[in-house]
Amino acid sequence: MFGPNRFKLGLFNANCDGGLSMSLAPERWRAEWEEIEQLAILADEAGIDFILPVAKWRGFAGQSNNNGRSFETLTHGAALGALTRRTAIFCTVHVPLVTPAFAAKAIATVDHVTRGRVGLNIVCGWNQDEFDMHGVSIDPERRYDQGLEWFRIFARLLEGGEPFDWDGEFYHLKGLQTDPLSLQRPWPVIMSAGFSPKGRAFAGQAADVLFTNLTEMEQTRGLVDDVDRVAAAYGRRIAVYTLSHVVCRPTRKEAEDFYFYFAEEMADRESLDYYRRQKGLTSRADPRYIDRPLMTRFSRSTGKSYSGSYPGAYPLVGAPDDIAGEMARMHEGGLAGTSIAFLDYLREMPYFNAEVLPRLQRAGLRTG
Repeated sequence: MFGPNRFKLGLFNANCDGGLSMSLAPERWRAEWEEIEQLAILADEAGIDFILPVAKWRGFAGQSNNNGRSFETLTHGAALGALTRRTAIFCTVHVPLVTPAFAAKAIATVDHVTRGRVGLNIVCGWNQDEFDMHGVSIDPERRYDQGLEWFRIFARLLEGGEPFDWDGEFYHLKGLQTDPLSLQRPWPVIMSAGFSPKGRAFAGQAADVLFTNLTEMEQTRGLVDDVDRVAAAYGRRIAVYTLSHVVCRPTRKEAEDFYFYFAEEMADRESLDYYRRQKGLTSRADPRYIDRPLMTRFSRSTGKSYSGSYPGAYPLVGAPDDIAGEMARMHEGGLAGTSIAFLDYLREMPYFNAEVLPRLQRAGLRTG
């Protein structure tokens, strides 16, 4: 995450079936462990900067029940860490479900397994249906407040020192300590995802990396400038990333035809409806906020919904020159990188590695 590549790339959501697609297409990712192993090694050998899993406890309903099959991220991180040599391995932790002391112990463990390559993605929670499985309720108005207190305890634990007590608003803990400490000092890189003002404020205080939605390339500079302002208010600066769904084919028409096939013709609209309903309940936002991430240049130009593409994921669809050019524009707008997902990661990523990565190298955005 702190290497020489000027524009970072990371595999996203490959620990879950379907990845970032809400599609009934039979080609969709099945999240078989043997294939996840192969994919991690492929990414590591290609110089992909990070692997970022999603913490899921149930799927998005509909016929596909996208993400219904998923591998838990802490054990996933330790396993992939032992298989790889260069790529940063993130673990995603839900604040309401994992205590800061457990997280500090687990993340330090994976940091030792990876020889200092672990990262922590802090998620404050949004889908109450998932937390009902654990008998835990999310407070939509206070979830980021709890997350910030959780982070401060986690960080203090990994700083080391004498045992301490914590008497806060959300946590009342005794004799906090952990050993071993993380190899990365004072603690591993912290990531957060957020589009709302509260989500950005949380990242501005706790995260090194913020993931945020990008629906139009023209939004990039404004998004980055806003995050910079928020972080500066806390005397900090954080890197801004977005998330993308990649469809790369030899020609633009081939890519657009395949995108139309799986994201429009084969879209699981019941799954999308479930996502929007649950997201709306947690965000309690103006309905236009929920709709906005669904609009892209494809939906505007065709009048189609492309419901099989994950809401808020920027569609990188085209020939290798198109994909590399869009990523260069992201970088010019101030983004430090993007996560990438594919309908079928293992079948599609070798072509991306062979064709797009060299173009990014020639553009000076990556070293290899």
